[in-house]
This record gives sequence, structure tokens and C-alpha cells, in this order.
Amino acid sequence: MTETLKTLIVEDNQRLRKALESGLGENDGINIIAACDSGEEAFALCLDAPPDVILMDVQLLGEMNGIEAAVEIRREFPRMPVVFYSIQDDDAYYRDFRRSGILSHYAYVRKSNHLLPEMILPLLKDAASGRSFIDPEIEARVHEVRLKDENSPLELLEPNERQVADMLAQGMTNEQIAAKLGFRDKRTISRTNGQIYAAWGLNTSTTDEKIARTRASIMARENRFIQWDDDGQASVMNANGDWVAWEENE
Repeated sequence: MTETLKTLIVEDNQRLRKALESGLGENDGINIIAACDSGEEAFALCLDAPPDVILMDVQLLGEMNGIEAAVEIRREFPRMPVVFYSIQDDDAYYRDFRRSGILSHYAYVRKSNHLLPEMILPLLKDAASGRSFIDPEIEARVHEVRLKDENSPLELLEPNERQVADMLAQGMTNEQIAAKLGFRDKRTISRTNGQIYAAWGLNTSTTDEKIARTRASIMARENRFIQWDDDGQASVMNANGDWVAWEENE
């Protein structure tokens, strides 16, 4: 006897959602128990009646995207099987997926490649069985974003610190930055600068605030990690993860 998978469909396009319900519902191995258009509703539905597997679009209505919704759901239901699909080629989605820590019971595919019912069913079954699959194109983009993030000092900063770093790169003074951001006390910017220097390792290599500020400005403008030795020689990380003289890497 064929095992029937209780399936939740999460898709914000009403026409596509209906088509998926109809197409998958014709298969004896699938029982569509619910369908919705947001991560928030998907989470509520899972709490009420957990499915065996979820078919989830990445771009959704509401505050959460599909990746974020899956993370919330899997907190309550560890390793809940999810098949993600998306047509969006957005770094933010790949970054969310990379940071989600999802290791198994999933598939992540391009909508244009795998959205016919006969293609979805094996993915749903594999995810429910604990296996994983990622579209090679998506895997390459996830890796690309990872490399980008690992080589981006801005990823180590909070949003307000990124704003200040950007203005440092523009050569603005503390007074100008404070006025631009609406702070009455320019010491707020000095404190934020200190956090930036600490995050970027610029507070250990020099005690001169002017030098740290200049180097932070360069790193913010270049958006790459740079190290300076005691003689002031700059090094950057190449594609192999090795530190090389900046001039040689350009």
C-alpha cells in the first residue's frame, strides 16, 4: 500500500497555489491537508495539525520568507521535511538558507526547473525520508554568497554601524555623521567608531584613533578585509584564503 504524505502547500500566488493543490492532489501518494500564502499562517497550521511534508515557496506574503518560516517551524518540529522552490535570484534568500543550518529533510530547487507535479512528488518523498537535494545552480549561488559574506567586513557590523562605516568611507566628520543620523551628541559616533574598530581588529594593531579611522574608511570603501603590519604594509585575502600583499592582489 502506497504511503500517503500529508502535505502543506505554502504559495502566495493564488493561481499557482490552486494549480499545485489540483495537480498534486490527483496523486494517490499525496494528501493536501492545507494551503496558505504566508509563513506566519504556515507556522500556525503546523501547530494545529502538523503535516508530513511542506511544499514552500521562498518568496511569501507577510514578514517571513519561506526559509525563515521553515526555521520557525523546525524549532517546534525538528527536521520537518520541506521542499523549497523559488524563481527569485536574490542574495538575501541564499544568505538566509546558508544561515538556517538546514542539513537534511529538504530540497531546494528552481521553480522553473522542478515545479511539475511529477517532478515535485519524488522531492517530497525524499525530504520525508530524510534525504536532501539542492539544485546545482542554487548550490553554486549559496556558495558564492558565502564567499562574499566571509570576505565582507560589513557583515560583522550591526545596521547602524554599517551606516556610520559608509559615512566614514565618504570622509565625513563625526559632527557631520551625527547631524546626518539625527544624533545630538557626536560622542555617539565616537562610541560607534570604537565598535567598528573592535569588530575589524583595528583597535589591537594601533592606539592612534586617526590611523584606525583611516583604515576603517579604506575597509568600508573597499568592502574587504585588510590587515596592516607594523610597517604599515597592507595585505588582503585572495580567493584561496591566503593573505597576500595588496599590490600583488590587484
